[in-house]
Amino acid sequence: MPKRAIAEFEIQRLALQDKLDAQIEPTKRNRMGQFATPTGLATDMLRYAKTQFCQSEKIRFIDPAIGTGAFYSALLKLFSNRHISAAIGYEIDHHYGAPAIKLWDKTRLEIRLVDFTQAEAPETSDKFNLVICNPPYVRHHHIDNHEKKRLKYRTQESCGVKINGLAGLYCYFLGLTHSWMSDGGLAGWLVPSEFMDVNYGVELKNYLLDKVTLLHIHRFNPNNVQFGDALVSSAVVWFRKAPPPNDHSVRFSYSGSLNNPKLERIVPIKTLRLDPKWTHYPLKKTYKAVEGPVLSDFFKIKRGLATGSNNYFILSANEIERRRLPMEAFKPILPSPRYLPDNEITADRDGNPLLKKSLFLLDCPWTENEIIKRYPMLWSYLEEGKALGVPEGYLCRHRKRWYMQEHRPPSPFVCTYLGRSNKKNKQQFRFILNNSKATAANVYLMLYPNKKTSKILAEDPNLKRKIWIYLNNICPQKMLEKGRVYGGGLYKLEPKELGNVPAEEITTLLLASAQQKKQANLFVEATA
Repeated sequence: MPKRAIAEFEIQRLALQDKLDAQIEPTKRNRMGQFATPTGLATDMLRYAKTQFCQSEKIRFIDPAIGTGAFYSALLKLFSNRHISAAIGYEIDHHYGAPAIKLWDKTRLEIRLVDFTQAEAPETSDKFNLVICNPPYVRHHHIDNHEKKRLKYRTQESCGVKINGLAGLYCYFLGLTHSWMSDGGLAGWLVPSEFMDVNYGVELKNYLLDKVTLLHIHRFNPNNVQFGDALVSSAVVWFRKAPPPNDHSVRFSYSGSLNNPKLERIVPIKTLRLDPKWTHYPLKKTYKAVEGPVLSDFFKIKRGLATGSNNYFILSANEIERRRLPMEAFKPILPSPRYLPDNEITADRDGNPLLKKSLFLLDCPWTENEIIKRYPMLWSYLEEGKALGVPEGYLCRHRKRWYMQEHRPPSPFVCTYLGRSNKKNKQQFRFILNNSKATAANVYLMLYPNKKTSKILAEDPNLKRKIWIYLNNICPQKMLEKGRVYGGGLYKLEPKELGNVPAEEITTLLLASAQQKKQANLFVEATA
């Protein structure tokens, strides 16, 4: 096909993509994980693929989630017709698939309007030596349990790996395609980079290390999102369907483009087997386990509570007074971090935070009959919640009483769960000294001192402030190494990840405090 005709096809395809996208609500496309591949990125991926094939090799191409055909368009641009012996695409959504069939009907491409995860893999002679895909990014909570069981079974049958139930749909796509590939075939996947850091990604990483030969992972700078309508940090993963050689190493690259990265490094797979966080590479040279104390040695770390409906359960003091609701049914709760200008919270005589935005959480232990008899205005408010459907929410309907919250007492230290770079000090996360009786919602991580730490804190009133100062002076890079990053430079820490942050200095502070206490006791005994 002439280059001019191929370019014309791509112009038509982009116009079609824009038209079809405009006809669907962005929230629906987001839920279905439909994020179109940019032309430049599709071209880069096929340009990379071309370097992996010899000139005489015939291409059998498959895209399990083809959409309007961005990768096929790039295939035509980079490979001549005589090099392409077959081209198949699967698309579950007729809204995109049917117009794409019309667009490409005079080319070699065959688009099948069926669910790829339901399709049967071909016989050996019809398998594919080039898989290129941007699979649907459907999060696990949008996949019902019956469907998860089916996907798990089929994926394990295809590649021998049991995918974690918290994994997104893209993980199943990648594993299912294993049985469609010819031996030695090449695969390039455009996927969220989060699998490299999270627990559900362990099985997928094991597949890449043990079942195939992992060639190259390029991670894009999270501040430069690849999809304008999705806040996701992306990576391109390349591998061949072949057992990895002994002492195999993997090329990791970062930022810039796939074929012209700003940083790259060769990493042995024996290093990758040890390191639970692959996004360290290529910035890091090797993996070194933390040998000293970590935060979890001093604190039990929990996510703040999930209310089930913040708009309903969290009220201001003025709203509680206006509705004449009993304050005994509420407890103070911290507002969002953006409403905390300082990293220390002081309190009034009742333990309520002294803030411009004072909020309270509805959390009462009484039965409905007790509320009807004693607190009619509160009962009216509960009736409002029922009319809004609050009790039918997932969290509320699994509680003993839908209006009673999970147990989250106040903690002396809280850490922001999400963060972006602060231009002044580059701190992505804030540690807040909580001198109040306020609990916290799940936008925070709550640090509860363990028994040993609590005992020393009780004996030394000044120690709490010293620990808080130390927490806020932890090197930001140490925090980031344990967490994960999403598109747009959004950083996140889960409780276990925060717990793995090195914290040797806390040992020094605790020992110094205990020594001072011992010396003080000796002095008292000597002067008695």
